[in-house]
Amino acid sequence: MNIVILAAGQGKRMRSDLPKVLQPVAGQPMVERVVRVAEKAGGNPVVVVIGHGGELVRQRLSEHAGLRFAVQPCQQGTGDAVRCALPYLDPACGQTLVLLGDVPLIRESTIEGLCRRTGDGVGILTAVLDDPAGYGRIVSRQGKVQKIVEQKDATAEEQKIQEVNSGIMVFPTRLLGHWLSALNNSNAQGEFYLTDVIGMAVKEGIPVVSYAVDDSREVLGVNDKRQLAAAERAWQAAEARRLLEAGVTLADPGRLDVRGSLICGRDVSIDVGCVFEGEVSLGDRVSVGPYCVLKDTVVASDTTLQAFTHADGAGIGREARIGPFTRLRPGARLADQTHIGNFCEIKKSTIGQGSKVNHLSYIGDTTMGARVNIGAGTITCNYDGVNKFRTEIGDDAFIGSDTQLIAPVKVGRGATLGAGTTLAHDAPAEKLTLSRARQVTIDGWKRPVKK
Repeated sequence: MNIVILAAGQGKRMRSDLPKVLQPVAGQPMVERVVRVAEKAGGNPVVVVIGHGGELVRQRLSEHAGLRFAVQPCQQGTGDAVRCALPYLDPACGQTLVLLGDVPLIRESTIEGLCRRTGDGVGILTAVLDDPAGYGRIVSRQGKVQKIVEQKDATAEEQKIQEVNSGIMVFPTRLLGHWLSALNNSNAQGEFYLTDVIGMAVKEGIPVVSYAVDDSREVLGVNDKRQLAAAERAWQAAEARRLLEAGVTLADPGRLDVRGSLICGRDVSIDVGCVFEGEVSLGDRVSVGPYCVLKDTVVASDTTLQAFTHADGAGIGREARIGPFTRLRPGARLADQTHIGNFCEIKKSTIGQGSKVNHLSYIGDTTMGARVNIGAGTITCNYDGVNKFRTEIGDDAFIGSDTQLIAPVKVGRGATLGAGTTLAHDAPAEKLTLSRARQVTIDGWKRPVKK
């Protein structure tokens, strides 16, 4: 099946330098969402018609191998856009499906249903709206589609019709070029309307069918930031329904943002204001506190993430307790039963089973053993301004508060570092190591005062 995606519009109502189809819904450009659906539906080829900001669109979609790009030099309507795509279509494909780059919520199952219903004729994806203003109306007679009338060209009686055109249509490839060549722009907009093809098909006796979506939000077109926000909330509402049906407890389904893939085990609970980006997996009985942000992170079973935990590219083991106000940066790997607490940051480090970093500490480029206790205010000094160095901390080590570990350095198994130590050399196992200046008191000293 040929699939053509129309993505050439400027989108002036967005009031943005970013092309309209690159505006994001759930963290992904609208047109990329449509491309992914087209690929899953078996589009071969998939042709993207670009125009305004075309090079930016082409660059953003560069990871999708096999896409073909057709350029519409002047935006003269949807019919003209599809005409620009004709040289890139496979004439051996029986059907050509036209999708819109600014209708990001379309589903693969809906496309498949439309194409099955259409057969060898012409198919129109429609919706029934309480307020159809702004949409082209489906004009039918005795249950058969006769034509589509755009809002500005509709009579007062036609404007009362509630079944509207979504802009998504299927055509027999063998007739599409013939119809497109016969289009004219004698209308209120002075454009070549793809919808005029419907009247041509009816005159030639080609069956035209409509296929209405169950939820009109699926064909929501996005032309301004208000509609973009509506599409975002519609997407998130669908994600919340999916999670609830899977048994996830959501404190408030209206305050959840999934901007990627979120997989949850049994009895997972998610508090308000949480954001999930990329690929996130939560094991059984994981509890996520309010306002956590998780990106490309795996959390094992029975772990609690307290409020304002931020994790990016992290792996967290079973029965761990993270937060509040913890930041896990890429490469953080936390074993089972670890505790990472208030205002701590972990980067590119392995934290062993049962180890604790509870207060105001930074651990970077570190391999830490099991049952280690890190005192408040501990810092691994891993960067000399040019190179990064690693710190190694053995099992059962105890690191006193306000310690600086100047990498590369090793702390032996069972070693203890006294509070306030600046460790510049390896600390031997099972011994106390400390470095402090002798405490002195200066008699007769007076604090300076302002003159």
